[in-house]
Amino acid sequence: MPVADVAIAGGGIAGSALAILLGRMGLAVELYEQARFPREKVCGEGILPGGTAILEQLGLAEEVGGMPLCGTCYELPGRTITVDFPPRSGGKAGGLAQRRRVLDAALFAAAARTPGVRARQGCRVEAVLVRRGRAVGLEVDGRPRGAAWVVGADGVRSRLARRLGLATAEPSRRVGLRAHFRLHRPVPEPARVRILVGQGCELYLTPLPNHELSVVALTQALRQPWKEQFYRWLAQAGLYAGVLRDAVQVGDLAAAAPLGARVHAAVAPGFVLLGDAAGALDPITGTGISHALLSAHLLADELARARTLEDVVLHRFERRRQQLLRPAARLTRLLVVLLRHPRLAARLLALGDRIPGLLSRLAGACAPLIPLQPHAAMPWQPLRSPAATADFR
Repeated sequence: MPVADVAIAGGGIAGSALAILLGRMGLAVELYEQARFPREKVCGEGILPGGTAILEQLGLAEEVGGMPLCGTCYELPGRTITVDFPPRSGGKAGGLAQRRRVLDAALFAAAARTPGVRARQGCRVEAVLVRRGRAVGLEVDGRPRGAAWVVGADGVRSRLARRLGLATAEPSRRVGLRAHFRLHRPVPEPARVRILVGQGCELYLTPLPNHELSVVALTQALRQPWKEQFYRWLAQAGLYAGVLRDAVQVGDLAAAAPLGARVHAAVAPGFVLLGDAAGALDPITGTGISHALLSAHLLADELARARTLEDVVLHRFERRRQQLLRPAARLTRLLVVLLRHPRLAARLLALGDRIPGLLSRLAGACAPLIPLQPHAAMPWQPLRSPAATADFR
């Protein structure tokens, strides 16, 4: 049975980006995704500057497309506060917004055409193969597939994390609702994400290509019937008299929960969690897509530096990932608490707005623009664990 260098469970943003990077480095990669593309996913659909820079490094920015974003606009009781994203190279707008069905499909397609990558969709990863306490492959549709490394990028409810005892801790009780609307008039570029803070929820309005608008509601507790509650929030915010006047809803209203989760550990012998599977922050800061892309880059970067598939590389990566996440995690916890009290949040944000550049620096710290080195094909044969090269039958 052929043995891969790296087997990745989950062909979303993190898994596909990692497959592209490792394939370009000369590794043999197997990428498995249960769904079929294009697929929908409840998400704010904004990409912060650090994530956009990764798409540019991958050469996929044009293929992904999207609406340029220059920042966010918080609309709180009695006050509006704007936050600018740091610009990227060439003075381009800092962020992007794109439908997840477009972004995910583009990344998976790019992974599938990358030399060295074998990408399959519509298949089920059932378990991690373990020998002598070490992950040595995946069971896919009832068949064993060996690998020197196994990456779990299978989302916030990661089946692989639970199977390996990296049990998911108490998840967030917050819920997200999302609908898409097609606007009568296009939004001028570059645009901003509008965040409307009220009693009981936050509304996120993200402009998208093709005159579309993503409207997401985040709430601590959801009363039934939840569909009526969502549209009631839009009416209370005055959106039907303003931005959604003459707009037509595109597709169904969708919900997602939990919005955040933690794991006890993200690394085990021969195994690492990536993206939301490694622990998901509440989407209140909009860092999810960018952190998935940045984490994939960090793991590829550590491997390129070490030139070996030893487990010490995984531990070095996890330390860097935790360091990257720390500013966003702290800001996320603060905002989740503050926005339960909109008037207090308005006063504190106004205080921060008086310090020139403070809010923009905080936004940049959540998904930073990090130095990106291209990872060329490696002129070496990666080391493999003896257990990983065993013939599974």
